[in-house]
Amino acid sequence: MPAQNVNKIIDTLVYNETMILYVSATQGEAAQVPSDYPLIVTGIGIIRATLALTEYLARADELPERIINFGTAGSLSGNTGIFEIDHVFQHDFDHKVIEQIIGKPFPNGIDLPTVSTLPTAHLATGDSFINDPDTRARLAQQAQLCDMEGYAIAFVAQHFGIPCTLIKQVSDNADDAAADTWVDAVDRGAQDLAGAIRTLNQRLNRL
Repeated sequence: MPAQNVNKIIDTLVYNETMILYVSATQGEAAQVPSDYPLIVTGIGIIRATLALTEYLARADELPERIINFGTAGSLSGNTGIFEIDHVFQHDFDHKVIEQIIGKPFPNGIDLPTVSTLPTAHLATGDSFINDPDTRARLAQQAQLCDMEGYAIAFVAQHFGIPCTLIKQVSDNADDAAADTWVDAVDRGAQDLAGAIRTLNQRLNRL
Protein backbone atom coordinates (compact mmCIF):
# COMPACT_ATOMS: atom_id res chain seq x y z
CA MET A 1 0.00 0.00 0.00
CA PRO A 2 1.45 3.44 -0.93
CA ALA A 3 2.71 5.46 2.03
CA GLN A 4 0.35 8.36 1.39
CA ASN A 5 -2.66 6.04 1.63
CA VAL A 6 -1.45 4.63 4.95
CA ASN A 7 -0.92 8.14 6.34
CA LYS A 8 -4.40 9.21 5.25
CA ILE A 9 -5.93 6.22 7.03
CA ILE A 10 -3.93 6.97 10.18
CA ASP A 11 -5.18 10.58 10.16
CA THR A 12 -8.78 9.40 9.74
CA LEU A 13 -8.51 6.87 12.56
CA VAL A 14 -7.72 9.64 15.02
CA TYR A 15 -11.21 11.05 14.50
CA ASN A 16 -13.04 7.71 14.35
CA GLU A 17 -14.83 7.40 17.70
CA THR A 18 -14.02 3.77 18.37
CA MET A 19 -10.89 3.46 16.22
CA ILE A 20 -12.34 0.96 13.75
CA LEU A 21 -10.42 0.01 10.61
CA TYR A 22 -12.52 -1.28 7.71
CA VAL A 23 -11.08 -3.75 5.21
CA SER A 24 -12.48 -4.92 1.87
CA ALA A 25 -10.99 -6.86 -1.01
CA THR A 26 -12.29 -4.67 -3.85
CA GLN A 27 -13.34 -1.09 -4.49
CA GLY A 28 -16.67 -2.36 -5.78
CA GLU A 29 -17.59 -3.98 -2.48
CA ALA A 30 -16.73 -0.75 -0.65
CA ALA A 31 -18.32 1.61 -3.18
CA GLN A 32 -21.11 2.80 -0.86
CA VAL A 33 -19.20 2.90 2.42
CA PRO A 34 -19.06 6.48 3.81
CA SER A 35 -15.93 8.30 2.70
CA ASP A 36 -14.99 9.25 6.26
CA TYR A 37 -14.66 5.60 7.32
CA PRO A 38 -10.98 4.53 7.44
CA LEU A 39 -10.70 1.87 4.74
CA ILE A 40 -8.07 -0.46 3.29
CA VAL A 41 -8.78 -2.13 -0.06
CA THR A 42 -6.45 -5.11 -0.14
CA GLY A 43 -6.98 -6.79 -3.48
CA ILE A 44 -8.32 -10.30 -3.96
CA GLY A 45 -6.83 -13.37 -2.29
CA ILE A 46 -5.10 -14.47 0.88
CA ILE A 47 -1.62 -13.11 0.07
CA ARG A 48 -2.80 -9.64 -0.95
CA ALA A 49 -5.10 -9.38 2.08
CA THR A 50 -2.33 -10.47 4.44
CA LEU A 51 0.25 -8.11 2.95
CA ALA A 52 -1.96 -5.01 2.87
CA LEU A 53 -3.25 -5.35 6.42
CA THR A 54 0.11 -6.35 7.92
CA GLU A 55 1.83 -3.41 6.22
CA TYR A 56 -0.69 -0.97 7.62
CA LEU A 57 -0.66 -2.34 11.17
CA ALA A 58 3.14 -2.59 11.28
CA ARG A 59 3.48 1.07 10.33
CA ALA A 60 0.64 2.52 12.37
CA ASP A 61 1.53 4.73 15.35
CA GLU A 62 -1.70 3.62 17.02
CA LEU A 63 -3.50 0.36 16.32
CA PRO A 64 -7.25 0.29 15.71
CA GLU A 65 -9.50 -1.05 18.45
CA ARG A 66 -11.29 -3.31 15.99
CA ILE A 67 -10.92 -4.50 12.40
CA ILE A 68 -14.06 -5.06 10.35
CA ASN A 69 -13.68 -6.99 7.11
CA PHE A 70 -16.71 -6.89 4.85
CA GLY A 71 -17.44 -8.19 1.38
CA THR A 72 -19.05 -10.88 -0.72
CA ALA A 73 -19.05 -14.63 -0.20
CA GLY A 74 -20.30 -17.70 -2.00
CA SER A 75 -23.11 -19.71 -0.44
CA LEU A 76 -22.38 -23.38 0.24
CA SER A 77 -25.83 -24.18 1.60
CA GLY A 78 -28.25 -22.08 -0.44
CA ASN A 79 -28.64 -19.35 2.15
CA THR A 80 -28.89 -15.68 1.17
CA GLY A 81 -28.42 -12.32 2.84
CA ILE A 82 -25.77 -10.76 5.06
CA PHE A 83 -24.04 -12.73 7.82
CA GLU A 84 -21.57 -12.21 10.63
CA ILE A 85 -18.91 -14.91 10.76
CA ASP A 86 -18.44 -16.77 14.04
CA HIS A 87 -15.78 -19.22 12.79
CA VAL A 88 -13.36 -19.01 9.85
CA PHE A 89 -10.76 -21.45 8.51
CA GLN A 90 -8.49 -21.89 5.47
CA HIS A 91 -9.95 -24.67 3.36
CA ASP A 92 -7.00 -25.20 1.01
CA PHE A 93 -4.41 -25.74 3.77
CA ASP A 94 -4.05 -29.36 4.89
CA HIS A 95 -3.20 -28.83 8.54
CA LYS A 96 -3.84 -32.50 9.33
CA VAL A 97 -0.77 -33.50 7.32
CA ILE A 98 1.31 -30.87 9.12
CA GLU A 99 0.11 -32.24 12.46
CA GLN A 100 1.23 -35.73 11.46
CA ILE A 101 4.65 -34.44 10.44
CA ILE A 102 5.35 -32.35 13.53
CA GLY A 103 3.50 -34.57 15.98
CA LYS A 104 1.43 -31.87 17.64
CA PRO A 105 -1.68 -29.77 16.93
CA PHE A 106 -1.44 -27.17 14.17
CA PRO A 107 -4.61 -25.07 14.41
CA ASN A 108 -6.45 -24.01 11.27
CA GLY A 109 -9.45 -22.07 12.42
CA ILE A 110 -10.41 -18.97 14.39
CA ASP A 111 -13.52 -18.48 16.51
CA LEU A 112 -14.82 -14.91 16.33
CA PRO A 113 -17.05 -13.42 19.05
CA THR A 114 -20.02 -11.76 17.36
CA VAL A 115 -21.03 -8.15 17.95
CA SER A 116 -24.02 -7.62 15.64
CA THR A 117 -27.60 -8.85 15.41
CA LEU A 118 -26.97 -10.45 12.01
CA PRO A 119 -27.39 -14.21 11.50
CA THR A 120 -24.11 -16.09 11.92
CA ALA A 121 -22.24 -18.49 9.65
CA HIS A 122 -18.99 -20.45 9.36
CA LEU A 123 -16.66 -19.22 6.60
CA ALA A 124 -14.21 -21.25 4.49
CA THR A 125 -11.42 -19.11 2.99
CA GLY A 126 -9.09 -20.17 0.17
CA ASP A 127 -7.25 -18.94 -2.90
CA SER A 128 -9.75 -20.36 -5.36
CA PHE A 129 -13.10 -19.24 -6.70
CA ILE A 130 -15.46 -22.08 -5.81
CA ASN A 131 -17.54 -23.00 -8.85
CA ASP A 132 -17.72 -26.80 -8.99
CA PRO A 133 -20.17 -29.13 -7.22
CA ASP A 134 -17.60 -31.49 -5.68
CA THR A 135 -15.64 -28.76 -3.92
CA ARG A 136 -18.85 -27.04 -2.88
CA ALA A 137 -20.20 -30.24 -1.33
CA ARG A 138 -16.93 -30.90 0.52
CA LEU A 139 -16.76 -27.41 2.00
CA ALA A 140 -20.46 -27.44 2.89
CA GLN A 141 -19.70 -30.09 5.50
CA GLN A 142 -17.83 -27.48 7.54
CA ALA A 143 -19.12 -24.07 6.49
CA GLN A 144 -22.07 -22.20 5.07
CA LEU A 145 -20.08 -19.55 3.17
CA CYS A 146 -16.77 -19.31 1.27
CA ASP A 147 -14.51 -16.40 0.34
CA MET A 148 -10.89 -15.58 -0.51
CA GLU A 149 -9.75 -13.17 2.25
CA GLY A 150 -11.61 -13.64 5.55
CA TYR A 151 -9.23 -16.06 7.27
CA ALA A 152 -6.22 -13.94 6.31
CA ILE A 153 -7.75 -10.81 7.84
CA ALA A 154 -8.75 -12.65 11.02
CA PHE A 155 -5.31 -14.28 11.31
CA VAL A 156 -3.43 -10.98 11.02
CA ALA A 157 -5.80 -9.29 13.47
CA GLN A 158 -5.29 -12.12 15.95
CA HIS A 159 -1.50 -11.82 15.60
CA PHE A 160 -1.67 -8.12 16.47
CA GLY A 161 -4.15 -8.73 19.30
CA ILE A 162 -6.98 -6.77 17.67
CA PRO A 163 -10.63 -7.91 17.81
CA CYS A 164 -11.91 -8.76 14.34
CA THR A 165 -15.38 -8.87 12.81
CA LEU A 166 -16.20 -10.42 9.43
CA ILE A 167 -19.39 -9.33 7.63
CA LYS A 168 -20.19 -11.28 4.46
CA GLN A 169 -22.96 -10.89 1.89
CA VAL A 170 -23.94 -13.85 -0.28
CA SER A 171 -23.13 -13.06 -3.91
CA ASP A 172 -23.40 -16.47 -5.58
CA ASN A 173 -24.03 -20.15 -4.96
CA ALA A 174 -20.42 -21.33 -5.48
CA ASP A 175 -21.53 -23.22 -8.60
CA ASP A 176 -20.80 -23.10 -12.33
CA ALA A 177 -22.59 -19.74 -12.63
CA ALA A 178 -20.69 -18.19 -9.72
CA ALA A 179 -18.33 -15.97 -11.74
CA ASP A 180 -21.10 -14.23 -13.68
CA THR A 181 -23.34 -13.98 -10.63
CA TRP A 182 -20.56 -12.46 -8.51
CA VAL A 183 -19.89 -9.60 -10.94
CA ASP A 184 -23.54 -8.56 -10.90
CA ALA A 185 -23.93 -9.07 -7.16
CA VAL A 186 -21.03 -6.79 -6.19
CA ASP A 187 -22.72 -3.73 -7.67
CA ARG A 188 -26.18 -4.64 -6.41
CA GLY A 189 -25.03 -5.54 -2.94
CA ALA A 190 -22.70 -2.61 -2.20
CA GLN A 191 -25.55 -0.53 -0.79
CA ASP A 192 -26.77 -3.35 1.46
CA LEU A 193 -23.24 -3.97 2.74
CA ALA A 194 -22.79 -0.27 3.46
CA GLY A 195 -26.06 -0.24 5.40
CA ALA A 196 -24.93 -3.18 7.51
CA ILE A 197 -21.60 -1.47 8.17
CA ARG A 198 -23.28 1.77 9.26
CA THR A 199 -25.58 -0.12 11.62
CA LEU A 200 -22.67 -2.06 13.10
CA ASN A 201 -20.61 1.11 13.52
CA GLN A 202 -23.45 2.76 15.44
CA ARG A 203 -23.88 -0.33 17.61
CA LEU A 204 -20.18 -0.49 18.48
CA ASN A 205 -20.11 3.20 19.36
CA ARG A 206 -22.87 2.58 21.91
CA LEU A 207 -21.06 -0.30 23.63
